[in-house]
Amino acid sequence: MNGDAARDLAAGFIERGDTQSWFDALYKHAGRNFDVIPWADREMNVHLRDWCEREGRPAPGERVVVVGCGLGDDAEAMAARGAVVDAFDLSPEAIAWASERFPNSPVRYQAANLFAFRGSYELVVESYTLQAMPLEMRARAIEAVANLAAPGGEVIVICRGRAETDPPGELPWPLAPSDIQRFAAHGLATIAFEDFDDPYEPGKRRFRYHGRRA
Repeated sequence: MNGDAARDLAAGFIERGDTQSWFDALYKHAGRNFDVIPWADREMNVHLRDWCEREGRPAPGERVVVVGCGLGDDAEAMAARGAVVDAFDLSPEAIAWASERFPNSPVRYQAANLFAFRGSYELVVESYTLQAMPLEMRARAIEAVANLAAPGGEVIVICRGRAETDPPGELPWPLAPSDIQRFAAHGLATIAFEDFDDPYEPGKRRFRYHGRRA
């Protein structure tokens, strides 16, 4: 299944008023075939990797949560750097698959909904999850991500980006700068906001946001 087929699957669920079940349906449909999952690169997100290498993060022992962890590559990479990692995904099938891939992992995987998950972390990692959620859920999702940061904790977000005047497009729906600015309303001060052309996939606009709770 390519990206178009995944969009069609998602659209069918969303048209019926179910904005979330398509994730689990996609992972079940894949039958452990990575090629069916458009975002299953079987490696750490390259823009998260670059940020970690540049910033020297996470620090050993740092408490980290990976939001929408999918098949676990970002979570495993953070754990390999010495972090204490929780990772969750809406899809129980994705969590089962990740646990099978990494049977001896120190990462604590769990199936959970972002809107119900609770925790307090030194580093919150979100890559490519917000952009996969329908626009009407975005403000609430940003608030939920921000709320996972402990006092003094930080959030790193990696996503597709667009100008305010650009149309939202189709799944994955790029974020606009005003979406990123919503983090400030939930107690996060911006450390850095990078707006760049993807060096690995030229022509795709990316945002990388790094914020800290006071």
